[in-house]
Amino acid sequence: MLAGMSEVFDWSGFLPEFGAEAARRGFLRHDLLETAAGPLVAWERSGAGPRVYVSAGMHGDEPAGPLAMLELLRGGFFHEGVDWALCPALNPTGLARGTRESGCGRDLNRDYLKKETREVRAHAAWLESRPLPVLFVSLHEDWEARGFYFYEINLGADRPWRAEGVLEAVSPWFPAEGGPEIDGHEPRGPGWIYHEAEADVPEGWPEAIFLAKLGCPLSFTFETPSPACLGDRIAAHVAAVKALVAHETRSERADSSVG
Repeated sequence: MLAGMSEVFDWSGFLPEFGAEAARRGFLRHDLLETAAGPLVAWERSGAGPRVYVSAGMHGDEPAGPLAMLELLRGGFFHEGVDWALCPALNPTGLARGTRESGCGRDLNRDYLKKETREVRAHAAWLESRPLPVLFVSLHEDWEARGFYFYEINLGADRPWRAEGVLEAVSPWFPAEGGPEIDGHEPRGPGWIYHEAEADVPEGWPEAIFLAKLGCPLSFTFETPSPACLGDRIAAHVAAVKALVAHETRSERADSSVG
């Protein structure tokens, strides 16, 4: 567990703390929508490398993702070699209440086709206005899981060692989720759901499907087990993001040099 980490998520302090640190590190703030619990905010910092978009806080009962992004920010991970886009708290009202759904009772991660909620309309419009990322990383949690797993949506080259690297990075905290079925899906391997670019429920697009439909070639949705201690969940997300982004930025540089 991370030193000094409380099991309680302090929503009231999170946005100011993230905002102060992001501003200190040169990120530009975009307020997308004002909600009853505070603003929905996106952050960007231009860089010479590939564009990478990281999001968290889609479900208000999954605090490890936002806190992992704060940990990465504090540690200087979001360096200048990448063109970064960050949305650390996509569901302010849900995070304030500690509920999966937003304050109006909607699962925002099923609304990216119809865009019936204010939060998703504002967020989707912002994504559509920005350059397309080459990599999307989404941080989530699963209350039924006992190990770590992820969804991969891949419109490009199949690189199995990418998944292996993520699982190895997370192994000090969690094993790969096992079994013949993970989250209702047949896995490609332990901890690894290789998902087509189509929603499980045709009308209920999650953020990852929306990005794939826009043309984002690669996305990973990381899932840590909610019953585990919060510090371990944060540390696992941090390790997974570092391993994946390091792999992809190396691959981008290698592809560029060959070209």
